[in-house]
Amino acid sequence: MDTAPPDSPPRPPGTRAALTAAALCVPSFLLLLLVALEWSPLFSLDRDIARTTHRWAVDDPDATHAAKILTDWFWDPWTMRALCAVAAIWLAVRGARWLALWVAGACVLGSVVQQSLKAAYDRPRPQWPDPVDSAHYAAFPSGHAMTAAVACGLLLWLLRGYGVGPVLWRTAVTLAVVSVVGVGLTRIWLGVHWPSDVLGGWLLGALVVALAVATYAYGPGRRATSGT
Repeated sequence: MDTAPPDSPPRPPGTRAALTAAALCVPSFLLLLLVALEWSPLFSLDRDIARTTHRWAVDDPDATHAAKILTDWFWDPWTMRALCAVAAIWLAVRGARWLALWVAGACVLGSVVQQSLKAAYDRPRPQWPDPVDSAHYAAFPSGHAMTAAVACGLLLWLLRGYGVGPVLWRTAVTLAVVSVVGVGLTRIWLGVHWPSDVLGGWLLGALVVALAVATYAYGPGRRATSGT
């Protein structure tokens, strides 16, 4: 919430986004450092939470089956990317080609950052004698969590910029929050990610969105949509 005095002009969207990005850099960098150093308290907490949730997943096959459906279909990274692709095509058809490229570029940036960190950290995923699910590639950061944060954040930005009504806006925010939080929890529940993997995905995804909004506000296409 803006704390500026009532008679002060409101901060432009680009400034707010830049401040948000700066604030997100601190916890993001700290988590990256702690994971790189394999900080014992963090890794111990990861193991404790993962063991507990895995036990719950084994004991509750119905909930586990529902989690698989949600994470593999509704909240799958390719589903999220497809939503952004549809939005980018819609923008291009309406003539907002620069904004369409910006959305597509932010999605690509998120994927590049995600895969680069996975390769650099090469963190092993949890291993269980009785796994309920499986996943490939390195664990940190969670691709599902990061992609959901990027896609939902960008879509909310577009909706806000195009001035959707309050009912649609509240619905979209609710769906976005449920999706971003939900996909992270399913990855932990299914035992394919450590909690800090998911936290890293959330933080880095939000950072990518904040950077995209901030840079777009000062870029050559800033007038493509009003209020973005």
